Amino acid sequence: MNAALRIFSWGLFISFVGTLPLGTLNVAAMQIAIQEGVTNALWFTLGILLVEMAYVRISLVGIDWIRRRKRLLKWMEWITFLFILALAIGSFAAAMKSPGTKNIMLQNQAHRFFLGLIMSAINPVQIPFWFGWSSILFGKNILKPSGLHFNFYMAGIGIGTFLGTCLFIFSGTYLFEHISNADRYINWAIGSVFAVTAIIQLIKMLRHKDAVEKIREWSEEMKEE
Repeated sequence: MNAALRIFSWGLFISFVGTLPLGTLNVAAMQIAIQEGVTNALWFTLGILLVEMAYVRISLVGIDWIRRRKRLLKWMEWITFLFILALAIGSFAAAMKSPGTKNIMLQNQAHRFFLGLIMSAINPVQIPFWFGWSSILFGKNILKPSGLHFNFYMAGIGIGTFLGTCLFIFSGTYLFEHISNADRYINWAIGSVFAVTAIIQLIKMLRHKDAVEKIREWSEEMKEE
């Protein structure tokens, strides 16, 4: 049981720290919290973490299947790029309109849980991230190929993602409540984050430094070992 708790702690720590850098999903969760309330943002977060846990499971047992679906991953990356670009444009458009205007991408009736599922599912960068970390933990004999270890590992990852995203949700709502005209400033800031993220992703795809290439590199390293 101590070994299981240890891998739970590792999963929680890696996931929490990995959630802290500004990214599409945590920034989107913050924007939803500001414009629609914390409850919707938490539903969105739940959708995110469920998909992430599923991707972790796939990275543990089905990396060969993923590696053979390069075309699918490429399509997912382009869809993600276009989605991020649309979020950036929507945030900038909302910032230029009257206070309280929502991002056009959030002007829909879809339940935020399903929106979180979709946005997380089309973001394949999670797969090489967790495949890499899982490989390291396997190599150090911290993570072992057992159902108990996998379950505790994924539980830790889910809680870590939840806590990290909640940090964005509640800090965003705090800033919104304590800064005059915060919604306009935050829309500009969020739009800038989305725009920079989209540019970085496009550069990576054009330079073949994207998720597909990372998965291929990790797979070759594993075969050599």
